[in-house]
Amino acid sequence: MAAMTDERLSALVGRLVKDCENYRDELAVDRIKAMEYYDGTMKDVPADANRSKVVSRDVRAAIKKVLPSLIRTILGNDKVVEYAPVDEGDEAAADQASDYINYVVFPESNGYDAVQDAAHDALKLRNGVIRWWYEKQTSIAISAHTGLDEAALVQLVGDDEVDVLEQSQTVERIETPQGPVEQPSYSVKIRRRTEPGTPRLAAVPLEEFLIHPDAISIDDSAITGIVKRMRRSDLIAMGYDRGLIEGLPASNGGSGRDDEVFARRREAFEAGDAVPKALEEVDYYELYVKVDADDDGIAELRRLVFAGGTGEEHLLSNDEWDEVPFADLIVERRPHQREGNSVTDDMAEIQRVKTVLMRQTLDNLYWQNNQQPIVQEGAIANPESVLNPKFGQPIRVGQGIDARAALGYTMVPFVAKESFAMLSYLDQEATDRTGISDVSSGMAPDALQNMTARATALIEQAGIGQTELTVRTFAQGLKRVFQGLLRLVVKHQDRPRMVRLRGEWVTFDPRQWNAGMDATVNTGLGAGTRERDMMMIQMILQLQEKLLMTLGPDNPYVSPDNLYNGIAKSVDAAGLKSPDLYFTKPAPEEIRRRTQAAADKPDPEMQKLQAQAQAEAAKARLTAENQRRKLEIERELKLVEIQQKGALTRYQIDAELNLKRQQNAAQLLGGEPLAAAHIGGIPG
Repeated sequence: MAAMTDERLSALVGRLVKDCENYRDELAVDRIKAMEYYDGTMKDVPADANRSKVVSRDVRAAIKKVLPSLIRTILGNDKVVEYAPVDEGDEAAADQASDYINYVVFPESNGYDAVQDAAHDALKLRNGVIRWWYEKQTSIAISAHTGLDEAALVQLVGDDEVDVLEQSQTVERIETPQGPVEQPSYSVKIRRRTEPGTPRLAAVPLEEFLIHPDAISIDDSAITGIVKRMRRSDLIAMGYDRGLIEGLPASNGGSGRDDEVFARRREAFEAGDAVPKALEEVDYYELYVKVDADDDGIAELRRLVFAGGTGEEHLLSNDEWDEVPFADLIVERRPHQREGNSVTDDMAEIQRVKTVLMRQTLDNLYWQNNQQPIVQEGAIANPESVLNPKFGQPIRVGQGIDARAALGYTMVPFVAKESFAMLSYLDQEATDRTGISDVSSGMAPDALQNMTARATALIEQAGIGQTELTVRTFAQGLKRVFQGLLRLVVKHQDRPRMVRLRGEWVTFDPRQWNAGMDATVNTGLGAGTRERDMMMIQMILQLQEKLLMTLGPDNPYVSPDNLYNGIAKSVDAAGLKSPDLYFTKPAPEEIRRRTQAAADKPDPEMQKLQAQAQAEAAKARLTAENQRRKLEIERELKLVEIQQKGALTRYQIDAELNLKRQQNAAQLLGGEPLAAAHIGGIPG
């Protein structure tokens, strides 16, 4: 199999680039118009001479309403992105990657500016494009140092990246307890050459972005890249050969993207200005092309860099590559199309109609306030007093001429009042088309006056719903950005790095991470008002608190991490940046220690139940004892009663027997019984 030569490859790429540039120039017409409408120039609605030139700013107003909520929802979170493990054992690396990317890499790479610029482009121009790369440029710094001792001098110039330009030595006498000592002091002038490397994120101006017209996504495109003008000095700093770069032709500025560039900004050097050689600009192409370079029947991704053109002689590098480092961001999808739908698409027609109506309304008011004079020819002695009136200036009329007949004013009826109803209708039409209202900017619902609570709630929900859809669509594109940023860090950071995070020094070593971990962009809060966000998170915190109180700290529903996340989100909803300033996230070891201590500590509820059970048992035992004693007392009383009754019975029997014996004895002696009085004293 024969590999593709650079000549054939450059010819193929040149044709693809031509298709991309033609497609870009077609889209540039709409983008230029969108920028003009946003800036209020509106060249397609020219103003008549001596008439109102006012321009309605509906596109700008709609974007400024929805952009704050979009940015607050995406970038207002403490963690913009969270990485999820895809293989077993990725859990710890996913947590470390989330912390490292959110708190270190993303801010250092200008990520906040890139996301905000891309969001603005997506709202205004249909698409926002973000690219990521690892920047490693050569920088030179010259510095002078004085008063160095030998150790400090060796430490300063011992680096291979330092060149000594000038050096001088002086001797100083220093008094010591042992006596005066001569100590040398050095002064040096050095040049330090460094190649710092850092990940970068940036929003790509759409006039610089190239993608094939047949593509419906970046992954689907046969070619993706950028073309821009770069100074020769910057290309040499990127490591390219100086002789090659200085031999490249300068950019002629005749490409079709210039109109769009001029609509967005003004060039620093006008055409024809004398520019130093190092500051001359050349056309720079960074292209990612799918091509079968090795003739195996399968197209591979290659990174090609051209400067000064796309010919073989302009090819600076040709390398195999692993990904296309661009992400296409939109706020409203168009099915089966790469381009999204912008606010300008919905608002341009309304802005055009409102501009015409506002001009006509103001012209009518101008005629009302500055009525056209009617002057009789030759009747006014000083015509300037009528044509250019001044306060207090008299109007002189000829002798014998009636001033009221000589001067009059046309009565222009105020018909523009009919425009007010149409302007209100157009405002409502704009809300219906875009879904963007005052609520979309996060305005409190009670600011809508003279409306029922139900109507206010419906308007609020409509505005929030549209904003939430916009945020989720935009976040889906950002997912690709953070996946690429993680791969960039894993690929290029070749040593561990220690950074200060949450008040502690933490070491991160991305070389051990899985570069294919999934990414999730957090969009939980921020789409509506702050009051709504805080109400939602407070409801979640109350539910967490209820579960913890009911089921205890070791319940399967709410963990300490869940509780801290709820607290952190409440800080975010309040508009405060870092929860770490107000709450401390507990360490896993501390959580385990407290959980074990809580498990070893008796449960108060269980202790209470045990005490109640013991009290009930004691009460039952006391009741049983009292019952037993009562029964014993009753038995003893019964026994005493029985004994008393038995004793009484025996006494009566004995008394009767004695009486009978006495009677018998009396009969034997006297033959007559004893008198009743004798036995009256017997207890009966």
